[in-house]
Amino acid sequence: MGSRNTTSLLEDLINKARGCAVIDGGFATQLESHGASINDPLWSALCLIKDPELIKQVHLEYLEAGADILVTSSYQATIPGFLSRGLSLEEGESLLEKSVRLAVEARDKFWEAVRSVPGNSYNQALVAASIGSYGAYLADGSEYSGCYGPEVNLDKLKDFHRRRLQVLVEAGADLLAFETIPNKLEAQACVELLEEENVQIPSWICFSSVDGENAPSGESFKECFDILNRSEKVNAVGINCAPPHYIESIVRKFKELTSKAIVVYPNSGEIWDGRAKKWLPSKCFDDDKFEFFATRWRDLGAKLIGGCCRTTPATIRAISKALKDRSY
Repeated sequence: MGSRNTTSLLEDLINKARGCAVIDGGFATQLESHGASINDPLWSALCLIKDPELIKQVHLEYLEAGADILVTSSYQATIPGFLSRGLSLEEGESLLEKSVRLAVEARDKFWEAVRSVPGNSYNQALVAASIGSYGAYLADGSEYSGCYGPEVNLDKLKDFHRRRLQVLVEAGADLLAFETIPNKLEAQACVELLEEENVQIPSWICFSSVDGENAPSGESFKECFDILNRSEKVNAVGINCAPPHYIESIVRKFKELTSKAIVVYPNSGEIWDGRAKKWLPSKCFDDDKFEFFATRWRDLGAKLIGGCCRTTPATIRAISKALKDRSY
């Protein structure tokens, strides 16, 4: 599925970015800054229905800020989620396709505008199709606990993800981004799906973490990585939506556990209450800290760096500035 080389596309971008490419930042955060109301089980995917042009605008804002990779608005866009809203299967699949199309259109429009500008520091961005965890679909915070219950097994998770993966690949995404995976079981489901569907575009699998030491389920990252390291379909592994003050130690740990490219895109450090569905006050990183620490994470071995919830284009601009500093 898909027809491109599974390694060269992502590796080429990392090389063009001088060893470390920039991922975009918080998508829902930026939608809300423009007035979007997305307190909904579909979360940012709600705008695929209500305001697709705003999605494209946010993609353009991240490109202008220096993002080398756009992550699509499909994190919480699932076939079961759309069906529960009364949409047909065909309508749900069309919205998944739209999430890729909007990102591709934004990427192409931006690149056409800047590619011939003398001295520009931009790279032609890749589009990563977001595949959120099963817990993201449940919208109960379980992507941060890994507790799916005894009735959720490997086959159930593969069945849940399969059609979405197929649609996103067929829609023309450059790579797949499995995000906030909270346990070894779901990581295994993602790997087996990539193999079973013979996916030919690059992919990364990112875990979440609440303690900086283990997956949210309590399983060690070593247990989880043993599965990922055996698959040639997984090109990069890492962490997303974890507090940024954990990232330095996580990169060090991951360098010992894998030879694959390491991807990190933490949140701002604020804490999400999955049941109350609100952000709790906490110590967080400002953009200056992201600028400072991005170079540390790169120097420790991270190859892809960006932001997740509560980060903004200003955050990505700071990261891009640090990583693309010509004095490096």
